[in-house]
Amino acid sequence: MEFTTGGRLEVRITAADTGKRVSVRRLSSSGTPGSLFTDTVGVLTSWDNGVLSITRKSGETVRIEESSLVAGKVVPAAPARRRGPATSFAELAPVLARAWQPVESERLGEWTLRAAAGFTRRANSALPLGDPGMPLTDALAYVRGWYAARGLPAYVQASTGAAGAQERLCADLEQAGWEREVSAEVRIAALAPIGDLDADVSRVRLARTVDAAWLSRYQRSVTPGEHVLKVLNSGPSVWFAAVPGAGEAPAAIGRCVVDGRWAGFMAVEVDPAHRRRGLATAVMTALARRALDEGASAAWLQVEADNDGARALYEGQGFATHHSYHHFRPHIRST
Repeated sequence: MEFTTGGRLEVRITAADTGKRVSVRRLSSSGTPGSLFTDTVGVLTSWDNGVLSITRKSGETVRIEESSLVAGKVVPAAPARRRGPATSFAELAPVLARAWQPVESERLGEWTLRAAAGFTRRANSALPLGDPGMPLTDALAYVRGWYAARGLPAYVQASTGAAGAQERLCADLEQAGWEREVSAEVRIAALAPIGDLDADVSRVRLARTVDAAWLSRYQRSVTPGEHVLKVLNSGPSVWFAAVPGAGEAPAAIGRCVVDGRWAGFMAVEVDPAHRRRGLATAVMTALARRALDEGASAAWLQVEADNDGARALYEGQGFATHHSYHHFRPHIRST
């Protein structure tokens, strides 16, 4: 990372660069011998009272004392990935939303408030894809009241790590007292290689609607109700996959939603007694082939940042991280 002009370190950013992607170098406070400087890359989300806030692509916010800066500059957006489909956050975010639809929703400007009796944060959070049509403080107050009226905790889903994502909003949420509760990665890949994987798909059964057997393997729906069925069956073109097991519950399951050129993979689960036998790959391959038949060419999925096993599987199938999303919740004060 080059910061110098004519051999001199320079700070070439100001508060006017708020909202831009920057790279800064500061004096290290780690105390590690030989470590004089620390570098940080991310979106400059504020510069107030001598303190810079930089939000990294992971969603982490780093606060830096202006007095510790030794160099800084505006940098271009991260280079286009060298594998997988090209897409923007603006294209992909609505596709993700259509694949996991709530039971009830309401528009607040360009935000969408979503509720599904508490079944998953994705279906029970505000999705802010633009301007709420009012000051953020008022919008957040409306969000809290809307969810409170339904007996639900208030969440806002916001994203980082891609051009046009929401680092500024994430920083504003933290400033307003909302805390990041959980994060996940959105990964994308070319679809055809997944359909071409060497997997035994002969046992995989595909269906258009979810049934009791599929639900018995699905870990999220211990007591499934109509709200669960509505969320799972929602989407432009939905497919469910199951590999029969020894009992009523399948040995493996999966869900795929085809939406134009995109195929989204969700709920890929395998009975612990049948893991490491290629069943997850078989489920995804069978679903990918069906999506290819419908004209899709690109794949996406979501995986929580701490799910190392799933991340390793998806990396082996060619999935690369496009952006991350985070669920923010108002800080709960202890009494």
